Amino acid sequence: MELKRIDYKLTVCKVAEASNINVDTDFYFIGKTDEELSLVCKTEDTPQSTVERDDGWRGFRIQGVLDFSLIGILSKLSGILADHKIGIFAISTYNTDYILVKEENYERALTVLASEGYTVV
Repeated sequence: MELKRIDYKLTVCKVAEASNINVDTDFYFIGKTDEELSLVCKTEDTPQSTVERDDGWRGFRIQGVLDFSLIGILSKLSGILADHKIGIFAISTYNTDYILVKEENYERALTVLASEGYTVV
């Protein structure tokens, strides 16, 4: 399975309202529930008025479109990283999954996954 590096720094944050989010940028993910409005974006695109924020994330995605019948892909990746004491922040979209790790663990995470047979591009 192929993993594609995302070559920019990311921020995970909470915002008070959607109007604070610049949707004209090329990378962002919004999650809204009855409890919060979360945003993952390039650090440089983080809104000024966040409720909470956590900088210093890097990420990669599973290449290709994942069929909904596939089972355990995210579980296997997160398990490998957990075995190496690397925490994750996962994002799932219609097409695929993204895994974010703290910047200080990024290269080690990709090295560990490559040693387990994943191809990193």
